[in-house]
Amino acid sequence: MNVFDFDNTLLRGDSSARFFGYCLLHHPRMWRDIPGQVVNGLLFLLKRRDKRAFKQRMFHFLTLIGDVDRAVDAFWQRNLPRLKAWYPPLHREDDVVVSASPEFLIRPACEHLGIRVMIGSPVDKRSGTFLGPNCQGREKVTRFRARFPGQGIDKFYSDSHADDPLAALAREAFLVKGERLMKWDR
Repeated sequence: MNVFDFDNTLLRGDSSARFFGYCLLHHPRMWRDIPGQVVNGLLFLLKRRDKRAFKQRMFHFLTLIGDVDRAVDAFWQRNLPRLKAWYPPLHREDDVVVSASPEFLIRPACEHLGIRVMIGSPVDKRSGTFLGPNCQGREKVTRFRARFPGQGIDKFYSDSHADDPLAALAREAFLVKGERLMKWDR
């Protein structure tokens, strides 16, 4: 099987940040949460808040969105063209996405690409609360092994060396820079 990161790998940009921006434009109630979001961002930049806590506070904006599923669908109608062109010719039936993005957010894009198995951060789409660990770094390996015990990865693709632990499981790994695929330096 081939395994892919999602943001900046299969998608140009970060889906969570883009969804936040999309909702900010289309759901004016979100504007009342901007002061809290600014404080959240500053605490994260000053290293007073870890990434999971930062993301959980950021996703608090979901409480201000009436129908999250409808917002996600509308978001992908506009953002599916941001999916990278190099992927479809490589698509296999057993492809897997392992991402730090929330599962509820990236699932529709994965379905569009024909990717049936997607592992992401478990985030409640109504509250923004994390229901488990943020799926990043070594947690990606833990989640992959739990889902596919004893199975290996043929090829792995990511835009970031933060995914070195998952790349180490693959027979071949590729670093994605824009539309270019380069061999992973191990």
